[in-house]
Amino acid sequence: MESKDYMRRAIALAQQAGGFAAPNPLVGAVIVKDGRIIGEGYHRKCGELHAERNAFASLSESAEGADLYVTLEPCCHHGRTPPCTEAILEHQIGRVFIGSRDPNPLVSGKGAALLRQHGVEVTEDFLREECDRLNPVFFHYITTGLPYVVMKYAMTLDGKIAAYTGASQWITGTEARQHVHGLRGFYSAVLAGIGTVLSDDPLLNCRQEGAHQPLRVIADSHLRIPLQSRLCRTAKDYPTLIACTEAEPQKVSALKECGIDVAVLPSSESKVNLKALMKLLGERQIASVLIEGGGELNEAALRSGIVNHLYAYLAPKLLGGRDAKSPVEGQGADHPDHAVALSHRTVTILGDDILLEYDIKGGLGDVYGNH
Repeated sequence: MESKDYMRRAIALAQQAGGFAAPNPLVGAVIVKDGRIIGEGYHRKCGELHAERNAFASLSESAEGADLYVTLEPCCHHGRTPPCTEAILEHQIGRVFIGSRDPNPLVSGKGAALLRQHGVEVTEDFLREECDRLNPVFFHYITTGLPYVVMKYAMTLDGKIAAYTGASQWITGTEARQHVHGLRGFYSAVLAGIGTVLSDDPLLNCRQEGAHQPLRVIADSHLRIPLQSRLCRTAKDYPTLIACTEAEPQKVSALKECGIDVAVLPSSESKVNLKALMKLLGERQIASVLIEGGGELNEAALRSGIVNHLYAYLAPKLLGGRDAKSPVEGQGADHPDHAVALSHRTVTILGDDILLEYDIKGGLGDVYGNH
């Protein structure tokens, strides 16, 4: 194996943590001696050992003089766990290859500098681009204190998310729907609007065995959610938060008896202020949010400038219908020049469907005619 293969092994290990590591980053580590892997590990869950310490715990022999490949700069501060630089020095590692630089001000550049001060040879930015792809969520959250927000929708090739009757199950096939459950297992929270709850009565949980279960968040300005909805009936099994702008005490009490947390937030155009909601979630260490709403919530999210990334699932179907719903509704942009701009990311084939992923480009405060 070559040096790049060892780092790619560390990347593959990091990916195994799924949504369990948040709000911490995904990190993998591989220890190599005389051309052999003698230890490896990854950060499995927030509050548990970091990748480097898990790798040292798996050693098959002494790591003295060995190389360490780690996808993110080792921490050098005391947090929930002791600093990883301390363990690296204790095990007398000879060389450290670092993929991503850590933007956390408690770590940034300090971990690498400390190792060099103690005679360890350090190579930074090793396969950095590939390592950086692991942690857009962490990089955004640690630098802004706000969740990394992704929007997801499935539509036909003529841009419909439901028939004119409102029927929407199922636009896409089995593979695409399984992929969505994988997203729910990866992101910290799933956000939907009350319209989706009233029309579809969704569960919004992850149905993959052993997967992380996201916090279910409902934007419900006037607390219209029915107590008999599946969200209410399952709230003691899956964490659920309802964000509203006005709270009738009796309804709040009933919801809390179901196990639901209720947060009263400022309004924006008579609806929940989504920026205030993201601030609340960030304060609660929710590092990422997957929006699974209808066209109104999607437009409001884009207008508020909270969206960072887009997943668009395209099904080879044509529904038609002038009144059939589309992924982004609301007022919309007043001119094509004022549309939300996307930067191309990836294309994935999922059975008969196609998944397009895009990053949302800058200028979010100026979209939709707010120039």
